[in-house]
Amino acid sequence: MGMAPPDLPDFVSNCVALATKIMRLPAPQVWLDYDKQADVLYMSFRKPQRATETIELGDHILLRKAGREIVGLTILNASSR
Repeated sequence: MGMAPPDLPDFVSNCVALATKIMRLPAPQVWLDYDKQADVLYMSFRKPQRATETIELGDHILLRKAGREIVGLTILNASSR
């Protein structure tokens, strides 16, 4: 299953804007996975994530932790944000 051909200038500028924001995060690495069918965006700050605790932050955002370390975020209904 591939991606439809995007409008190249918009696609590139959106990717650059996203990369600029990701570079400002205090995480040395970020992995993004999007489940289109469930409309859930998973952000992982280490692999494997292996979270031991999930904290519901409200607004359909789940904070994933391992001890005191934040290892990921799960964003529900991601496309409507």
